[in-house]
Order: sequence, then structure tokens, then C-alpha cells
Amino acid sequence: GAYVLQVKATDADDPTYGNSARVVYSILQGQPYFSIDPKTGVIRTALPNMDREVKEQYQVLIQAKDMGGQLGGLAGTTTVNITLTDVNDNPPRFPKSIFHLKVPETSHVGSAIGRIRAVDPDFGKNAEIEYNIVPGDGGNLFDITTDEYTQEGVIKLKKPLDFETKKAYTFKVEASNLHLDHRFHSVGPFKDTATVKINVLDMDEPPVFSKPMYTMEVYEDTPVGTIIGAVTAQDLDAGSSSVRYFMDWKNDVDSYFTIDATEGTIATNELLDRESTAQYNFSIIASKVSNPLLTSKVNVIVNVLDVNEFPPEISVPYETSVCENAKPGQVIQTITAADKDLSPAGQRFSFKLSSEASNKPNFTVHDYRNNTAGIETRRNGYSRRQQELYFLPIVIEDNSYPVQSSTNTLTIRVCRCDSDGTIQSCNVEAIFLPVGLSTGALIAILLCIVILLVIVVLYVALRRQKKKDTLMTSKEDIRDNVIHYDDEGGGEEDTQAFDIGALRNPKVIEDNKIRRDIKPDTLRFTRHRPPAEDNTDIRDFINQRLQENDVDPSAPPYDSLATYAYEGNGSVAESLSSIDSLTTEADQDYDYLSDWGPRFKILADMFGEESYNPDKVT
Repeated sequence: GAYVLQVKATDADDPTYGNSARVVYSILQGQPYFSIDPKTGVIRTALPNMDREVKEQYQVLIQAKDMGGQLGGLAGTTTVNITLTDVNDNPPRFPKSIFHLKVPETSHVGSAIGRIRAVDPDFGKNAEIEYNIVPGDGGNLFDITTDEYTQEGVIKLKKPLDFETKKAYTFKVEASNLHLDHRFHSVGPFKDTATVKINVLDMDEPPVFSKPMYTMEVYEDTPVGTIIGAVTAQDLDAGSSSVRYFMDWKNDVDSYFTIDATEGTIATNELLDRESTAQYNFSIIASKVSNPLLTSKVNVIVNVLDVNEFPPEISVPYETSVCENAKPGQVIQTITAADKDLSPAGQRFSFKLSSEASNKPNFTVHDYRNNTAGIETRRNGYSRRQQELYFLPIVIEDNSYPVQSSTNTLTIRVCRCDSDGTIQSCNVEAIFLPVGLSTGALIAILLCIVILLVIVVLYVALRRQKKKDTLMTSKEDIRDNVIHYDDEGGGEEDTQAFDIGALRNPKVIEDNKIRRDIKPDTLRFTRHRPPAEDNTDIRDFINQRLQENDVDPSAPPYDSLATYAYEGNGSVAESLSSIDSLTTEADQDYDYLSDWGPRFKILADMFGEESYNPDKVT
């Protein structure tokens, strides 16, 4: 009688006219599982406890007929598909009560060794199963988890198996639903149990050491070949095999020891030094004679014990000083000692003066009994002039066996101090200052040295100044771009004597030009002097010789022509050049030359009385 759904049919006839529009519902197909109300069309279940696991899908054919279902009425049909939803009404069940598994004893911890499965006919989350191992015999060596895809129980190994120790294990596994429906608690417990029996298979295993790690001790003075310990490994398989041992060579450190291949005894192979290496760590490999591929490894640690072979010494070098005004019994230095040896009970040192220093009344050693000692004065004052350095031999002994001792020399320097004991000077030069030079004398000496250095610097600077070629011959001439010549030029026609480029850039002077203002060495012309006639006039003779010298470039004097392509600015007399003149020379007035004095009289006569004629100029 559970409600499923309601169907409704419509009729186009007039409902007020008789029974033409009165509809009646009935089931043509789907009985005896479902029923329908003839008037309302409500579909309900007709059987109790319908089981989805038996049948899940149903098709119900519904008929709607007018005229109240009487004969002659018209009918229409429809199909209703009904699906039963699942409920958790079935517990999981194992298909068998005992599961047998075979597991090799060499299986790794955490690996899956078998699967079991319980069947639940429900669907979806109602079929989810949880597996658990029931506490009991052998259950502590195994674990079980659920495969969420297949809902199988996966058995895993928690601890290693050993066929020689135990050959079989038995335990129970429980399967239960995760999601329970309280409506079906009365059906019974929703879980099931099964027994799992595991048989361990014997496998050929490597030998097993008696310990997971071996620790040994040896003294550093142990002779080579001394046995310091042994390792033991056994074959636990049924057919026991002999075992062989050998070193696992990794580095040179392993060469300090050897192992007997049969007995497994370890011996020293070289002399050991604790100060060099205090601990050795190496590995031993054991293999079966019947199957050398089956091996096992174990670590061996060897601690090297110390032997008292080094004497104690002063730990650090000390710079000890004593004041000249020191009093007796004053501690001037505290010293400590160090020993390269390592004593298990701790190091204890004693300090004392050597026998030869005990008779000298300068210093003494006070042992504080805590591995330190103090150096004390025994005199009332010390003098640097008499003795600047004191060498104090100190004997240091340890308490190990055999006793080791050493003599250490402590250097003590005498220093000048103030009344509070603060050191002012320990330098050797300070000792001689009161006897020799005073501070003023030292300052005078330094001043003389400085003066000598200044003189040397000035002398070197002057020598370098003389070597420099300067274009200016007078320091008072402040005009720029002025070049002075001390020799006479070759005349106005000599245009190759000077390069005008030097005037445009005075710093650029070409050295390869052939100069005309000095006497050439190579260019010479042979003069042909015709013989003078007896009746030649002296004037003609002179004119002839003058003409010869004028055309001869090798004859003195040597004229020079310097052309200036620019002129300076700011001159009071303005420009002296005629290049920019608006008039010709003939139109210029040279009467002012008469006012310049007797030295310019010739020029005044030449330009003042007659016009300028270049042909008359010689």
C-alpha cells in the first residue's frame, strides 16, 4: 500500500451531460505488484517487502475509460515505468568460510600478500564494506584494508616472516557495512566473518648477522695484526650453508683493518693514530658458500683509544711584560696548557720552574691546581738598562701514564709604566732616549731632512725645465703666435723659407721642409766668371758681380719671407696691414714718416718726395 504516484486523464466531453466525462482508472499490466485507485488514479504497491535485488524495473499499463467504465465508454492507456530504489537491507556475506594464502618468507614489509572478498547484494554506498582482523593468533603480523573500487579486502604484511621461526599463521577477518539502516536492525547483524590461513614458503635467504651493528675499541699503539673483535653471521635456512666474510672496500680508510674470511675476526692492518683519526667506520659483507649472490651487510665502528704520548705545552704564545716599578709578589701573567692526548678522566697539568731557574730571584710560578698558573715577581723593581728581556723556563707535566712533561720558555719584557702600573713604552728605542738625543734634536734632524728633499726636488725640476724647447724667448712678451728668427732672410722672392701653416697652428711645425734661410749643404751652383777685360769699367764689374750673387742661392746673405695670414685684435695702432686699405699706395700720405726721427729719414725721402715705383727698389 505504499504510495508510488498519481496519474490523471482528461476528457473533452461535457461533464454536466450524463457520464460522458466521468473517467475510471484500471491496471491492464503490472499486477499483482501495484494497484490503482479507480477514481483518483493513485498508484500504490500491492505486495509487501518488494525486493530490489529480485527485480528492480517494472512497467505498469494504466487505462482511463469514460462513461464510468461501462460498456460503450471510450478508453485511453499510458505506461508508467517504476524503479525500486535500494536500501541497506542485506548484510555482507563471505562466499566461503576459510581462505588459504601462500606467502614467501622473503616478502617485504608493507607489500600485499593476498585478497579476500565479501558479497553484498545492495547497491552504491549500501554495499560499501569495511574489513578488520579479529585479534588472535597471528593477527599482529598482518593488516587488511578495503579496495574502494572492488570492495575487496587487501591483506598486507606488517612484520617480516621467517619460515624457520613459524611456518603458518591463522586469523579471522570480519566484513561489515559502513552505512546501516535502523529500519532493518531486526533482520540481524550486518557483518560476517571468515578464517584466513597463511602458509609461509621457505626461500633461500642470505645469512643473518647476530647484531645489527658492531662496536669495537683498540689502543692507538696496538701492533699490526692484533685481533680487536669478530662478527658472526649464520644461514638460517633448512639446509644450512657455510658463510664467508670480506670487507666492503669503499675508501682508503678500510685498509687499516682486515677480516678472516672464515672466522670473521677483525685485526689491525696498519698502525693507528688517534690524533689523526679517532674513529673508523666500515662495513662487513657475509655471503653463503652455496649461493654467493645472497649477501648481507653490517656496519662496524672502531674507536681508537688514546695513549699518553704527547707532553703538555703552553696553549698559546704569550706576550708577557713587567713594569720597572713592579713590587714583589705581583702577578704579571696567567698561563694555561694544552695536550694533544685525550684522557678519559680529564686532563690535569702541574706547573713549576725548571731547576736552573729556581735559584734566580727574578720570577716564580704559582700553580693554581686548575690547569692554570700565575707568573709572579720576586724582585722590587726591574731596570731596562741592565736587562730588557728575561727568559723563564717553565716545566709542565700531566697526570697520565706514562707521565709526559715539557719545558716551555716564557719571554718577559721590561717596560716603562706610570705609577698606576699602566704600560707606557716597551720599545727598544725608548731606552736610549734619556741618554742620547732629546726631542728638540730629533725635530731638528727631521727638519734638515725635509729641507734636503725640497732642494733635490727643485734641482730636478730646473734640470727638466732647461731641456724643454720653448717658442717664447722672453717671459715679458705676452703676445700670442709670435715666432722670432735670429738669422737674416733671403729676400722677398724667397717664398719657401717658412710654412704659413705654422702661423695658423703654431703647434704644428713640419720638419721636412727645405729651409732657405740657412746655407744649404747640397744645393750648389757652379759660378762661371768670365774674365774681366782690361778696359772694363769698375762700375760694370761691380754690377756684374752683384747680379751673379743675386741669382746665386748659395751666396749670402739669406733672405727669409714670413707671410702672416692673420693679425691680432685689440691693438691701439689698429691694423698695420695694407690688405684692407681702401686706397692704393699712391694715394696714401707718408709725410708722418718725417716725424719719426732720423732713423726713418730714408723712408720719408723715398715715399714722401716721389710716388712708389717697384722697379726702382733694389
